Amino acid sequence: MSTQIGNESKDKMEKAITGLSSELKKVRTGRAAISMLDGIKVNYYGTPTPLNQVSALSTPDARSFLISPWETSVLKEIEQAIVKSDLGMSPMNDGKVIRLKVPELTEERRRDLVKNIKKICEDARVAVRMVRRDANDSLKAALKDKKISEDDNKRQQDEVQKLTDDYIKKIDQMSADKEKELMTV
Repeated sequence: MSTQIGNESKDKMEKAITGLSSELKKVRTGRAAISMLDGIKVNYYGTPTPLNQVSALSTPDARSFLISPWETSVLKEIEQAIVKSDLGMSPMNDGKVIRLKVPELTEERRRDLVKNIKKICEDARVAVRMVRRDANDSLKAALKDKKISEDDNKRQQDEVQKLTDDYIKKIDQMSADKEKELMTV
């Protein structure tokens, strides 16, 4: 019973960290990273399809993307999907490939992105704390049903708190790393 609650909590907290990691990858840092294009869905024959499944993505240099679609008929759809996304980049279509230039980040834009990172990280912290709350509620219910003793309950709540603290530290470190990456000119 007790290890089940601990394992479930750890799995859920790990999912919160994984979600945070994928969200942070989407935040632009002034350098081209293929992961910035992960959220773009292209209307491919009526089906929303990830951009990387309809084209080859590359970064010829640190400040640009080169998108080579498998079929040239999809160029317009890819272009529309990029415009609709909130990347802040305008596609340049030459009839065969699409080029995207990553604009230089201004100081103001960097600060806005840092605020956005703080919000994303706070959401992850809240998710971890909610997992802790659910685990503690499960432990209280087990105690009430006399499935565990009060000593076991206290010990397991301490373990859940320690797990929560560890994951909050991981989130804080990820936040600090991303902020440092953003503020580096």
